[in-house]
Amino acid sequence: MKIIEYDSKYEEDAKDLLVELEEYIVSIDEDELDQVGERYREEYLGILLDNMAMRQGKVYLAIEDGKAIGLVAGSIKEWEYADHLDYKCPKTGVVEELIVTARVRALGIGKELLKRIEQYFIEKGCEYSDIDVFAYNKNAINFYGRNEYHARMHTLIKKL
Repeated sequence: MKIIEYDSKYEEDAKDLLVELEEYIVSIDEDELDQVGERYREEYLGILLDNMAMRQGKVYLAIEDGKAIGLVAGSIKEWEYADHLDYKCPKTGVVEELIVTARVRALGIGKELLKRIEQYFIEKGCEYSDIDVFAYNKNAINFYGRNEYHARMHTLIKKL
């Protein structure tokens, strides 16, 4: 397995990975709010790549036997003026997406992808890395905990 910067020759694999992640999120969403929209597969990767280009981001792929089996995307957080009024606003990298296809999960590929995006953040001068993790995704919460991430905020919702 090797990790490379995104290459469009793996576009279909990357789309498959992102759909696999979103379908998993839909399957565990107890609020039934997530969905894989009709245009998700065809449009989301392009949106992600555009966002990475605008926010000093990178997308890396884990490649094995000529196929992308994992993906990580990360960008540099953009603070708003008001954020500086009550927060130190350290330079922070944001893990936007991380997926390893189910057939090769728990083999250390996710950890290697995470380390690669964190290395990019360090190269960009970041002091912190953060990620929003879906509350119902216990596997991801445990994974990030094993990799020294901890909760700082909780988003609470209520159906009215």
